[in-house]
Amino acid sequence: MTPTPQPRAFTLQDLPVPLVYATHRIIREVNAAFADLFGYAVTDLRNQSFNILYPDLADFVMVGELWRSNFSGGRSYTDERIMRRRDGTRFWCRVRGQSMEEDDPFSRAVYCFDALPRAVGGQPAELTPRQRQIVTLIAQGKTNAEIGAELGLSPRSAETHRYRLIRKLGLRNTAELVTWFAFAGRTAP
Repeated sequence: MTPTPQPRAFTLQDLPVPLVYATHRIIREVNAAFADLFGYAVTDLRNQSFNILYPDLADFVMVGELWRSNFSGGRSYTDERIMRRRDGTRFWCRVRGQSMEEDDPFSRAVYCFDALPRAVGGQPAELTPRQRQIVTLIAQGKTNAEIGAELGLSPRSAETHRYRLIRKLGLRNTAELVTWFAFAGRTAP
């Protein structure tokens, strides 16, 4: 009887999806797919703060606060946000993270990034970081109460943010806001 060959173990570099391993929001290891997505070489990203991939420091801080409140207890968390490539271009990205430590979510975590086919420019750039955060949560189907709990706001404040976004963008309702978010900058809802 011939022995059954053992499956080959995969390393992060072998995987075709953009993945990164980080400790305390410092990039420790990335694969080529992740580096390519952002326009860097793998070695350029090692031991760098995630801050270099954000449009500005305020976005980096805001996302950190959002993830800290939703990422604890070993849970995974997903959101959508604008990120920045090495050449300065910005793009929408869906990020899913999994903490490896229940007590300290950022101490060791793995993240998967997917570029989204959503234009950045025109009206989206006019939104404040908080407004981008709110519209992202609305597009995820979250209620005012859920948005409020996630961001440390009252449900009424979340509702007010939603209303102001709809007015600012010249839309009629939440359905149009979600459509605008999905096709921002490409077509008018």
